[in-house]
Amino acid sequence: MHCVREITENLYWIGANDHRTHLFENIHPIPYGVSYNSYLLLGKETAVFDAVDWTVTRQWVENIEYLLKGRKLDWFICNHLEPDHAAGMWELLVRYPECKIVSTEKCFMMMHQYGYKVDGHEIIKVKEGDTLEVSGHTLAFVEAPMVHWPEAMVTLDVTNGVLFSADAFGSFIALDGKLFNDEVNFDRDWLDEARRYLTNIVGKYGPHVQLLLGKAATVLDKIKIVCPLHGPVWRSDLMYIIDKYNHWSTYTPEEKGVMIVYASMYGGTENAAQCLASKIVEKGFTNVKVYDVSATHPSYLVSDAFKYSHIVFASVTYNLNIYPVMHAFLDELRMLNLQNRVCAIVENGTWACKSGDLMQKFIEDNMKNMTILNERLSLASTLQDDKEHELDALAQAIVESMDLVSTEVK
Repeated sequence: MHCVREITENLYWIGANDHRTHLFENIHPIPYGVSYNSYLLLGKETAVFDAVDWTVTRQWVENIEYLLKGRKLDWFICNHLEPDHAAGMWELLVRYPECKIVSTEKCFMMMHQYGYKVDGHEIIKVKEGDTLEVSGHTLAFVEAPMVHWPEAMVTLDVTNGVLFSADAFGSFIALDGKLFNDEVNFDRDWLDEARRYLTNIVGKYGPHVQLLLGKAATVLDKIKIVCPLHGPVWRSDLMYIIDKYNHWSTYTPEEKGVMIVYASMYGGTENAAQCLASKIVEKGFTNVKVYDVSATHPSYLVSDAFKYSHIVFASVTYNLNIYPVMHAFLDELRMLNLQNRVCAIVENGTWACKSGDLMQKFIEDNMKNMTILNERLSLASTLQDDKEHELDALAQAIVESMDLVSTEVK
């Protein structure tokens, strides 16, 4: 049966929700599912904006057939060709052979790479600044390269103020009946998953997100509704999500807070991490999170690294190197271009304590604008009473350094 919702006059959500896929892009856990959003404009002509993942194509086709009621499909506008938004187009093109396809030149190149059979259709290649009249609506196209693929664009319907934003402003979590941002408690239930989505998938491309936000700012008075390819449709409080995107894409902390990430083999480093957390809270600063890097998926660690101002890296020495999962987490932060954080180091080693120097070198060599506190806690197997002064000094340095951090976007 069809499952559609009206967004505004003659515009409908025709997407689908997915609770069966466990790993988004086969890497990121999605315990609360994900939505694949697609949209249909009805008028004298008909137009579909973006497709869906192959796993939910049957529902998508039912939704389209229900709304078209036997009419032909005139237009297919493809903003982003990643398969979770384009795989279903294969079925669409077979069912509607007369529909015209609109996208960027790079997108059409990738369609051939994926084997989508588009050559029998009329193809309209658009670029930055182009417009197109579709069913009485003026569509304006804005290129959005590397947000987060090179072929991406966004489409502004100038007539009704709807921005089809591709992967921008998306989020993990299935919609499950809800559609609009004001139908959910976004700050309570969705923000963490929206951050985890953006930072892990687009985090590396912060400058490109800033470029897109800059373009959007010039037409912000014309945008009334934002329709992303995942997550809720934004019809109110647009500046809330724009502010979050500004923080994440400029690598500005959302909050003054401390995340302590530890790698422990036999519990000694774990104990030190807990003792440090307790010391920080005793000094009056309570916004502290503690994670076991071996037990926490890196996508959650990355999300909180983008959220908080301070990161404590606590690692044992393993084969005269950084513990492998801690090294992998550091490399994830490097790859995603994290910067502008205050860092502290806790090192441990039974017969050769090397991890601290190696972690510091990794941060200094690979990450920008990272302040590493001089105070360091060094352990020989376990935290002993004679380390009380070092522990206290590190906690005090972390608390005092809060004054050096700004959470305001420049």
